[in-house]
Amino acid sequence: MATVYDVANAFLLIDNDNDECDGISNLKLQKLVYYAQGFYLALFGEALFDNEIEAWAHGPVTPALYHEYKGFNNNNIEVDVRGDDLDLTQQEFDLIDEVYSVFGQFSAWKLRNLTHEETPWIDHEERAEIIPKIELEGYFRTRINN
Repeated sequence: MATVYDVANAFLLIDNDNDECDGISNLKLQKLVYYAQGFYLALFGEALFDNEIEAWAHGPVTPALYHEYKGFNNNNIEVDVRGDDLDLTQQEFDLIDEVYSVFGQFSAWKLRNLTHEETPWIDHEERAEIIPKIELEGYFRTRINN
């Protein structure tokens, strides 16, 4: 199983390799990781990574990952990531790449606003609770079937 840091680093690597990229801030990274976890659960019936996702004011957040990159504030995350640094299966990387191809084009605030329209965040936002993986899986199954 991948770690949340492997997933994050994969997004950063893909973005760095994309000549048309605008960079990834912590806010945007949080949303991309959320979408990767949700779609992985829906497609494969298991978590992509173990860390919990919580419903924070600005959308779904993985706290450990947030704290890792909070020093970048609203700026793009500047780290040197190489492909051989990632401990991902081909299936995991392919899903991350697909999530990036769909959602990476959007700004951090657009992704934030999208998550604010989705029931996993809506149902837990009031108390800043953990979003259960079973709920992510159920919600994202409806997204892949539409």
